[in-house]
Amino acid sequence: QVQLVESGGGLVQAGGSLRLSCVASGSIFTLSVMGWYRQAPGKQRELVADITSGGTATYADSVKGRFTISRDNAKNSVYLQMNSLKAEDTAVYYCNYHSWNVHYWGQGTQVTVSS
Repeated sequence: QVQLVESGGGLVQAGGSLRLSCVASGSIFTLSVMGWYRQAPGKQRELVADITSGGTATYADSVKGRFTISRDNAKNSVYLQMNSLKAEDTAVYYCNYHSWNVHYWGQGTQVTVSS
């Protein structure tokens, strides 16, 4: 079992920045992918960005150039720096950890961008 605890969400004006953090605990495997998904009201959950334990990152087209994902393997943590936020970034953001096709999710943190 893996437990994920997120922090850093909140309310910000359009053009502002937020940084999300997620700490994993439990049965952590060295080879894993950690990332962030989001779900807006009435929409499906979508990948925002993820990063392998080796540091390879993937981003959704909608956030490329604005968001940066990073990872600290020693701290079992993943971060999402979000800059130039837009109203359409408003959603609940979920931390995700997966290894060997088993996924774990955090409880979610609300990000609200006011225009």
